[in-house]
Amino acid sequence: MSRKVQMKSVALPLLVVLALSVGTQAAVAKGCIKGAAVGAVAGHVAGHHAVLGAAAGCAIGHHAAKKKLQQEQQQRRQQNQPNPPQQPPAPIQGGTQV
Repeated sequence: MSRKVQMKSVALPLLVVLALSVGTQAAVAKGCIKGAAVGAVAGHVAGHHAVLGAAAGCAIGHHAAKKKLQQEQQQRRQQNQPNPPQQPPAPIQGGTQV
């Protein structure tokens, strides 16, 4: 069998499994799909390592999405938090000013 045929016979079942698992893991996989696509292309260009690139891209994309979500939550908390009343500075008592 040629190398292209072998790759297609391996890639097709993997893509089917990935497609089925993406629907069930949508909440967990935020950022993974975009990262996997970019990683697969980069891995393929870098030396026909598309699967490794996709795995790394998925991990990096998920991490970036999680970080972005945390930043958005932090901003929402800061916006909803009431500002404490500001007190005027206390006057200086006793002593001379220079």
